[in-house]
Amino acid sequence: MSDIETMKREALAAIAAAADPAALEALRVGLLGKQGSVSALLKTLGAMSPEERQAKGPAIQGLREAVAEALASAKQAFEAAELAERLATERVDLTLPAPEAARGSVHPVSQVMDELAEIFADLGFAVATGPEIEDDWYNFTALNMPESHPARAMHDTFYFPDQAPKGGKMLLRTHTSPVQVRTMLAEGAPLRIIAPGRVYRSDSDATHTPMFHQIEGLVIDRDIHLGHLKWTLETFLKAFFEREDIVLRLRPSYFPFTEPSVEVDVGFAIEKTPDGRSRRVLGGSGDEPGHGWMELLGSGMVNRRVIEMSGLDPNEWQGFAFGLGVDRLAMLKYGMDDLRAFFDGDARWLAHYGFSPFDQPTLSGGVGARA
Repeated sequence: MSDIETMKREALAAIAAAADPAALEALRVGLLGKQGSVSALLKTLGAMSPEERQAKGPAIQGLREAVAEALASAKQAFEAAELAERLATERVDLTLPAPEAARGSVHPVSQVMDELAEIFADLGFAVATGPEIEDDWYNFTALNMPESHPARAMHDTFYFPDQAPKGGKMLLRTHTSPVQVRTMLAEGAPLRIIAPGRVYRSDSDATHTPMFHQIEGLVIDRDIHLGHLKWTLETFLKAFFEREDIVLRLRPSYFPFTEPSVEVDVGFAIEKTPDGRSRRVLGGSGDEPGHGWMELLGSGMVNRRVIEMSGLDPNEWQGFAFGLGVDRLAMLKYGMDDLRAFFDGDARWLAHYGFSPFDQPTLSGGVGARA
């Protein structure tokens, strides 16, 4: 028993003499660790007879408890001394600004949607919306697309098994054009709207995704002609890309819902980015040396049959329509090269390409200005 008492006095004295937390930790390992002296003594209890264990057990357990208590008290004393020293030496300057908290960012598609709404609002357009789950009368029939049109094929469109109210099938809209028909039926003419929103097509690669964003414009009034369409598109694109040298080329084309129909090309040049990549920069005529033409959107005069199916008299009302991809506009303006990254939800990508919530686009401040 005297050996146990001697071990206890020596252990407590060593703990009391520990100079710092590191020395105290070394003592804890040497006494109560797996290979510690007190731990080794505790292991001997298993080899003792019941009588011997009854005689020596309380003393050995008392040794372990005394050592553990002394270690805990010493550790607490070191921590209290460290805190007191920090309180005595550290100072907080309350006049300094608080550290900036982490915050999210606005997705480039949302930012571009706001930019487009700002530009077209200045041109007198209202924003119109409609359901993303459409019936095929609004999505196809009312837009002069016959039953044999390729867009109605199962491999191009997502259909539901449900029956549509006007007959046919329900589907995920393939464009925002049904909004134009719904608005003409509901509000009549004259009309000046844009219809932004999500659309769905069975397609997926680096420049196509099954879900993407589109904006369409519609003007219905008396004596509307292609000159109004070209001026509107030029004014919009110059404001959006913040360049006065935007040059458009209109090519004859075919869309079932417009007649005549035109594809709109825009002039561009290839420029090198600081990291050595090539980037298309819109501006200038595509016929200039080092420039080219890039197809940007489809448009045309609204087909008489569409106007008639939308409840208006085509002999009194005319109009033009256009449509283009919001995601592609974002890629062209802000230098992204893979559409799939838009929908990955990668916080690093959003931190790089995203916008501050306070970057509200305005024509006076620049629709694409970053803080």
